[in-house]
Amino acid sequence: MEQDQQFLEYVVKAIVNNPEDVKSTRTIDERGVLITLDVNPTDMGYVIGRRGQTARAVRTLLKVVGAKNNARVNLKINEPEGSTHVPAMRMGSTMSQQTSAPEDIDTSAVDNLVI
Repeated sequence: MEQDQQFLEYVVKAIVNNPEDVKSTRTIDERGVLITLDVNPTDMGYVIGRRGQTARAVRTLLKVVGAKNNARVNLKINEPEGSTHVPAMRMGSTMSQQTSAPEDIDTSAVDNLVI
């Protein structure tokens, strides 16, 4: 197993609840190295992170490891079978879709605020 693949598995196994289900495959083509990651469906949230921050950070670290070894490394995270992926809210969605109803929000702390 190559250094970049070992690094990926080490990091991912440290953040998931089912490290025995973490599997990766490494392929090389004209565009560089592609590492494909498979994890337990219940661990996808840990691997992706809020708004994709964890996945983005892992990809950045993989690129650094690859650059150290003169290779261009990319990461593909496979969506597991039976996944209940819900797309993120779009920027153009209305406020009522993003938050609870206004009557549910306690504004007493700022009601008498003078600016």
